[in-house]
Amino acid sequence: MKKLLQKVNSPEDLKNFSYLELESLSSEIAEHIKKVVSKLGGHYSSPLGVVDLTLALHYVYNSPKDKLIWDVGHQAYSHKIITGRREEFLNLRSKNGISGFLKRDESEHDIIGAGHASTSISAALGLAHARDRLNESNNVLAIIGDGAATGGMAFEGLNNLGYHRTQLTVVLNDNSMSISGSVGALSRYLTKVVTNPTYNKIRNDIWNLSGKISESDNNLIRRLLRKTEEGIKGLLTPGILFEELGLRYIGPVDGTNIKDMIDVFTSVREMKTPVLVHVHTMKGKGCNNAEKNSVKYYSLSPSKKSNSGAANYSNVFGDALIDLAETYEFKCVTAAMPIGTGMDSFTKKYSERYIDVGIAEEHAVTYASGLSAGGILPIVAIYSTFMQRSYDQIFHDCLLQNLPIILCMDRAGLVGEDGPTHHGVYDIAFLRSLPNIIITAPKNGNELKSLLLTGIKSEKAFSIRYPKGNSITYDPELKPEILKIGSWELLTEGNDIAILAVGSMVDVAQNTLKLLKNDNINITLVNCRFIKPIDEKMLENIFKSHKTIITIEEGTVLGGFGSSILEYASLKNITGNIKVLGIPDQFIQHGPRSELLDDIGLSKNKLYNTIKEILNEE
Repeated sequence: MKKLLQKVNSPEDLKNFSYLELESLSSEIAEHIKKVVSKLGGHYSSPLGVVDLTLALHYVYNSPKDKLIWDVGHQAYSHKIITGRREEFLNLRSKNGISGFLKRDESEHDIIGAGHASTSISAALGLAHARDRLNESNNVLAIIGDGAATGGMAFEGLNNLGYHRTQLTVVLNDNSMSISGSVGALSRYLTKVVTNPTYNKIRNDIWNLSGKISESDNNLIRRLLRKTEEGIKGLLTPGILFEELGLRYIGPVDGTNIKDMIDVFTSVREMKTPVLVHVHTMKGKGCNNAEKNSVKYYSLSPSKKSNSGAANYSNVFGDALIDLAETYEFKCVTAAMPIGTGMDSFTKKYSERYIDVGIAEEHAVTYASGLSAGGILPIVAIYSTFMQRSYDQIFHDCLLQNLPIILCMDRAGLVGEDGPTHHGVYDIAFLRSLPNIIITAPKNGNELKSLLLTGIKSEKAFSIRYPKGNSITYDPELKPEILKIGSWELLTEGNDIAILAVGSMVDVAQNTLKLLKNDNINITLVNCRFIKPIDEKMLENIFKSHKTIITIEEGTVLGGFGSSILEYASLKNITGNIKVLGIPDQFIQHGPRSELLDDIGLSKNKLYNTIKEILNEE
């Protein structure tokens, strides 16, 4: 018998399915997701939890005429499969395959691209206002969840939506989790709403009764039922948050019951006011392990051999925090990613010295600035790509106040299969333009520990960037050392060409030197662990003794470390050949990190070729 999934090439095909067939199709889509993600890696528990909701939405609405705006792309795997990308999904996150996130240039059904959280409501409101201005008639929905509703931008969008009373539906996919569990007052509020049996029973009775009243019946009855429901909400829920913001609240709705959701959305589709539909889904649905431990199964790595002999940078960071906490007083701050940043081990031992602020990077940095002003050194760990969201807070609330803070940027550089929304390539450039901050990058795990200690002792704003993946060298027994601010490390001394390497590129350069040694070519290699300030004394000597300088960094070349060397040469009226290697002025797509680095000239073989070309020209 032909599988139902093979019959689905567009959302229109769903409308011919019975409820029973939709249930079977849900299971097939879940199996398709599990099969692909287990092999290629990607988000796991979140996409499984939203399959039923996705089917219900595409059954009721007419995409792409009706605009479905998904918050955080990993809710949208089933959306991709339903909208004609079933076969392409077999190459999920692979180089030249489809993205793990929404992309406008991938499908007309991907209305707005999404990789960062809490953006959907604002984007949907803009689309709705454009629709109204152009006198068009279509529905606009923002599907937000997986912790994204804890982000401040989501509340800004809700506030503006309620004020304008725009026809728009917000679907709250409430799976009680972000990556490591939702935090904050909103999470507690939703839990109380979902788990209040008295309210839910009465709400359902009123819903059923109002559905039996015909259009010809007295409107007074409808108004009475509405007032009754509002009164019960006021008595039995901890506050009418969404109603007070100006949205019609409907829910909680069972996110595992396709028929119930179809009934609800069919009614909501005709409403001309802002509506919030609260859907309670099950993260990891259909996979016993993911249902029991959705944090562990939040995402899977591609099924390939791992470098088990090397330590993970995030874990090295976590171990260093535990070791240093025995001697130094500080408090750790993260934004919904304690496991991803390696802080989970620290939280188990020092729970009172740690806070997870949720998906709220701006709040995280300003909160940390308050800690610092109050006499507690904050250590903030956030992925490089998400630290971009707190740029103004770093400038205004931290550096302008000249407050000590340590900013630890995990996943700095290319992150591989997650693609352009998650590559952390701009932090050097945007931080280097600001006064009052020290910027660093370790060459390995041992140096990461030393830089962390140096930052603690510096009593200044201090940033550390380090890449996704394994540390080349790490000895947990080795004691960290306090490094001189602005000091570089001369690793090898040669002639003609000097390589100034930053962070992860030190290892690439060292491997390149091994290839060059076979050609009897000796190159100077410097570990530029301090990006700002630079080691002016060493740099001056290098300019005097070398014809060519190559800078190499896993960050954008525009305004990056290489730019600082060009600026120094200009300031000192130094003439010479300076070649800047790094991330070009373009968005790097998804694929294996090693292949992406090779594509842009940052692999050992490409660096080898670059050096040979320079020597041949000389």
